[in-house]
Amino acid sequence: MTPVSHEISDPAAMREQYRSTPLLEKDLATAPMEQFARWFETVALCGLHEPNAMVVSTAAADGRPTSRTVLLKRHDQRGFVFFTNYTSRKGREIEANRYVSLLFPWHALARQVIVTGTAGRIGRDETAAYFRTRPHGSQLGAWASDQSTPIATREELLHRYEELAARYPEGEQVPVPPQWGGFRVVPETVEFWQGHENRLHDRLRYVSEGNNDWRVERLCP
Repeated sequence: MTPVSHEISDPAAMREQYRSTPLLEKDLATAPMEQFARWFETVALCGLHEPNAMVVSTAAADGRPTSRTVLLKRHDQRGFVFFTNYTSRKGREIEANRYVSLLFPWHALARQVIVTGTAGRIGRDETAAYFRTRPHGSQLGAWASDQSTPIATREELLHRYEELAARYPEGEQVPVPPQWGGFRVVPETVEFWQGHENRLHDRLRYVSEGNNDWRVERLCP
């Protein structure tokens, strides 16, 4: 195998010049979720792989943070929805500390969206409606995996899955796991970041003032 040169692998030497249209206050939507919908549609149409991938950061009651990539499954005026095992690490941390952060890293467009807010469980009817749309294998996987808990081997996980597949063959309805469901993140701030040359990026942040009112502030890059 040919070794990679130090110049290529040195992160300090990696640089990109971002060239894009300025993000101006006059061009923003009145509310952040409308602006997010505009950007999300643009990203989805450009063919970016999994544009709904977002980094979800939570913190335990003692303040220790953790982050992981999760798929956004719904966004509307109420906020951002994702699904998980409620007994997973993120599920337990949200129960202890409702404050979370979301990051959408759309590098191909030199854009990112950063959300801070509070997370809460959605209704079981809403969870069940989404669960029915998942592929059969993903429904079984939600039962087979005790997310975030240690497991001895991969074979043990596969054995659990195979037992469930025998119990609920393709075409048979799989019940919704009681420990599985959705969280909705209600935003308090939403920052839209657009990269530019010379690191003179645009950062426009919506800040909630209550009663569906928002003010926009520009941040130094």
